[in-house]
Amino acid sequence: MSTTFHEDVSSNVLMRMKEGGFDFARVHPIEFYAVFPDKEQALSAASNFRGESVNTQVSPRDDGAWDLQVSKVMYATFDGIGAFEQDLEDLVEPLGGVVDGWGVTQELSGCHA
Repeated sequence: MSTTFHEDVSSNVLMRMKEGGFDFARVHPIEFYAVFPDKEQALSAASNFRGESVNTQVSPRDDGAWDLQVSKVMYATFDGIGAFEQDLEDLVEPLGGVVDGWGVTQELSGCHA
């Protein structure tokens, strides 16, 4: 996937987050996703992430492929997300994986159960 496409998607998502009142002043767990053809390659990629601010999960997909989710606690900035996504791509592509985007949960203020 082209860098320009990633930049356009990230810019649009960040703009929608801003319009929705997202709190950019604090850190959030941001999830980055990659897809692998088999479990061993996904686990190999996951083993490269260590630290208090990073968590990984590997899970099967219905189509036989495997998902890797890397959750990193960080500020939601265009440059920070872009840099981590590029590092992820550099790691997963040699293992047969493909980066599949990123996301963050936005807390809604004023909502009570």
